[in-house]
Amino acid sequence: MASQITECLVASLNPDPNARLAAELKLSELFAFPASIVLRKYIREQWSPYFDSFKGGAPSVEIKAQIRQNVFQGLSDRDRKIRSQCANTLTSIAKSDWPDEYPDLLSSLINLLSSGSPDSVHGAMQVFTDFIKSDLTEDQILPVLRQLLPVLLTILGSKDTYSTLTRARTVSVFRQCITALFMVKDQHPQATKEAASTILPVWLEAFQVLLNVDPKLDVTNANNWDGLAIRIQVFKTLDKILVTFPRTMEPYLEGFLTASLVHLQALQATFTQYYLSSSEAAPGSSEDEPIELPQLICPILDFASAVTRGGKTKGWFNIDNIGALVAAIFNFVQMTNEDEETWAHNANAFLQQEDDAASYSVRVAGFDFLGSLVDRNLKQTTRVFQLVVRQVIQSSHQQREAGKQDWWRPLEAALAAVGSQAVAVLECIEDEEDSGRQKPIDIEYLLSDIIPSILHLSQHPFLQGRGFVFASQYAKLLPTTLAGQYLDTALQVIEAAEAGIPVKISAVKAVHNFFQGDAEFSLAILAPRVTKGLGPFLYITSEDTLSLVLETLSVVLEVEKAKWLTVEMADSLVLALLEVWNKNNKASHALGVHETVVRQALPPLTSAIASAKENEPWIPESAIEFITSFIEGSPGTGLGEGFFALVAPSLFKCLGEAEDRDVLQSGISCLTAIILKDSSQLISWNDGNGRSGLDYTLTLIAKTLESPDEFGGLVIGDLIIHLLRTVGGSILPVLPQLLQAMIGRMTSAKTATFLQSLVIPFAFLINNQRDTVLSLLEGMTVAGRSGLDILVQTWCENGETFHGFWQTRISILGLIQLFVSEHPNLQHLIVKGDIIVNDTNKNVIMTRSRTRKTPTEFTSIPFPVKALKLILRDLQSRGESVTTSPQGGPTTDNIESDDGVSIHAQARSGTDVVFYLLPFHFSMGKQDEDWTEEEKLNQGFMEDEFAFLSDLIGPRGIAFDNDDLIQESNDDSFKDDPVSNIDMQVCVSQAQACLISWY
Repeated sequence: MASQITECLVASLNPDPNARLAAELKLSELFAFPASIVLRKYIREQWSPYFDSFKGGAPSVEIKAQIRQNVFQGLSDRDRKIRSQCANTLTSIAKSDWPDEYPDLLSSLINLLSSGSPDSVHGAMQVFTDFIKSDLTEDQILPVLRQLLPVLLTILGSKDTYSTLTRARTVSVFRQCITALFMVKDQHPQATKEAASTILPVWLEAFQVLLNVDPKLDVTNANNWDGLAIRIQVFKTLDKILVTFPRTMEPYLEGFLTASLVHLQALQATFTQYYLSSSEAAPGSSEDEPIELPQLICPILDFASAVTRGGKTKGWFNIDNIGALVAAIFNFVQMTNEDEETWAHNANAFLQQEDDAASYSVRVAGFDFLGSLVDRNLKQTTRVFQLVVRQVIQSSHQQREAGKQDWWRPLEAALAAVGSQAVAVLECIEDEEDSGRQKPIDIEYLLSDIIPSILHLSQHPFLQGRGFVFASQYAKLLPTTLAGQYLDTALQVIEAAEAGIPVKISAVKAVHNFFQGDAEFSLAILAPRVTKGLGPFLYITSEDTLSLVLETLSVVLEVEKAKWLTVEMADSLVLALLEVWNKNNKASHALGVHETVVRQALPPLTSAIASAKENEPWIPESAIEFITSFIEGSPGTGLGEGFFALVAPSLFKCLGEAEDRDVLQSGISCLTAIILKDSSQLISWNDGNGRSGLDYTLTLIAKTLESPDEFGGLVIGDLIIHLLRTVGGSILPVLPQLLQAMIGRMTSAKTATFLQSLVIPFAFLINNQRDTVLSLLEGMTVAGRSGLDILVQTWCENGETFHGFWQTRISILGLIQLFVSEHPNLQHLIVKGDIIVNDTNKNVIMTRSRTRKTPTEFTSIPFPVKALKLILRDLQSRGESVTTSPQGGPTTDNIESDDGVSIHAQARSGTDVVFYLLPFHFSMGKQDEDWTEEEKLNQGFMEDEFAFLSDLIGPRGIAFDNDDLIQESNDDSFKDDPVSNIDMQVCVSQAQACLISWY
């Protein structure tokens, strides 16, 4: 098998397209996957012990040499995708083989770069991008650079020969070379200095030539923006050289600063067209890598900002250039269409960009650059702010009068930009006034004449919100009366139900800033109103937004030491804060912290549960949830001595009397958490009258099952499951009665979640004690039907709706156990099949009224067929699979696909069992008449289901053991359960063996 794979791998890289096609077809037959995927897997697992995933069986030196040769030839293939795949593979091979086993790789790659072939250069460049970054040692770097860099420079300058993206990669590789050169600076100082002084100037001059070309030419192409790729890489490289070899860069700084400004000014219109004023998509790249204008703007701003911070080129930073830079930045930090759409619905994302915690963007880079300008020349930059803001105000007014929809964007950006530097600007104003000089910027004019009119523009919530934030950032300059008016307006927004996310968050941030100021006594009269307005936010916010609300409440409560706080307000605020703590706390595991919190909080909580009135169900509900939070956050050693003894009396009393569904759900969840964390306390506790904690728990389950209200949903099922898993031996005496009650409730249950709660415990028991449970079920009778019939019918009708990783897996395992049991009553049990499609319901949406007039009809099929259908559909929905050898044992071959998903494949074998050749041995009876023609041809299956089953058990079977699927479960309590980690191959092999025996 290994030799066959090797031959195909070698042939699949043959330059001859006919030979390659034949090899790939053969590989597809062997593996059912593209050759490139198989080859990458082959390299990782069978190439060399260098790789962590190596499994042994490395090929011989001769075979390795042949594969390397063919992969290298693939770098020159006419197909771009093949070149890229070969480049990735060769990079992996180089990690283990170069230079000892593959000494001529580097010279071969450089020769390929010098070949003059665009295809060959494209392939080689992709290898060099990773190769230079990670594989060269200190002693190899300098010799390689001497050979490589002249070739790269030639390619960069050959505009008519090589594609723009290939030329851009030369700059990227050059940047990696600069990093590598800097790394050996200490080991080889003289050689590094010589290389920097001779190599860098040549490249910097080449960069000047490239950047002097009008950037507008690169964005006029409607098909792609490949031309921007070179500029992107150049500015990234300039930033790298500035950090690593600043002295070499110094003579060129003014020229590159001018180029940066020219680029910013030239690209403003294009940025506005595609990112601000239109939903039109920007052209991308001719290859797979995306190219966006922000990818260029950010490096330009980063480079210019770094130069500004460096303190050089004083002559360049005159009032004209600073003014042009600030004006350009104000344009680029405008909210894009994407920003507006995201921030309108995501409060945390909106707040993150306000606090510079957002992912890097043009807006963030622009604010950072402004900070550099302010740090370098505060007074001059602040004066420029004044000029540019006035221009923006005038321009926005004109656009608004002209009916432009986006008139508000430049004004919002200008206010955001000046607000981002509020601390420095306020310092500048104060210094100038103290020195008797004129203020460099008139913030008071903005606060009195511009901002007030903005605060009522509810149709432009981002501008409206920006007005609140800006006013609060410069609150020091506000007179008390005007500050009160601003604060009152912000509170109106907080209290307004119709206000959207951006303006509400901005109003909260403004309140926070106002109350952080010095005038706390004048603000005290509004503190109660602020507290009341912010209270509801505690229940609906999370992450950054919740932190802002909590911080704001904190500064408000500092006003006059909260003397204004009433008892009622304190009560509601404490309850809200407890709810926040309950939802977000997973109790600290620091030594003694959990015990201290429990000791202080548990007595009043249990007292609240016991003394709560019938018409105040929210009190015991919140107290129980709070206790559950303690349980879930407790250390792994258990709940601590006496925990359950303190909780149990009030908890069981409350749950025994409660009728409120939320109280009961909270109580059930609390008991489930106790069982998971420390079940021994529940079993050992008793009330002094002979009733144990387990007895009370079973009584609660019975109460829930008897209730016509199916409020329990999944929580009651989780409680039952965890009882069976954790303390199953303790409930054996009452297990038959419990199962009888659950079977009886199945006949009247309506909701899918409640039915799942009733069926899954049976699946668990059947998987562990199949024959005992089947015997119990056959002995039960409800309304003339056997318990086995009720369970199987309910299971088959609802199995497809079950959810949760562990729950669906235990359901499949239970069905497999029933399938292989060959129990006579199961073999001949007829269940509901698929919907019968006829003229009445074909291509028609069946509403409730239509269903009442014309009830939906279903086929009738034997249970074994239905069980297999459920198993197959679950496998298809999860992408799981199984592999079986001709002897019936599982064999898998793990292959990682392009998207990172682990897939399994197995080679064909003539002795494999093909399922569709096996007719079912059980009698179909009269129910055949109800099957569709498609199902009759496929033993009760639809054609796609039958084909999948053929693959499942057939020669190319697939595997269930994808551990990543366990991550679908949100319940950590099942993570270490044997069912979550069971080898599903063994289970499916049992079903296969059963089928074979039938045949």
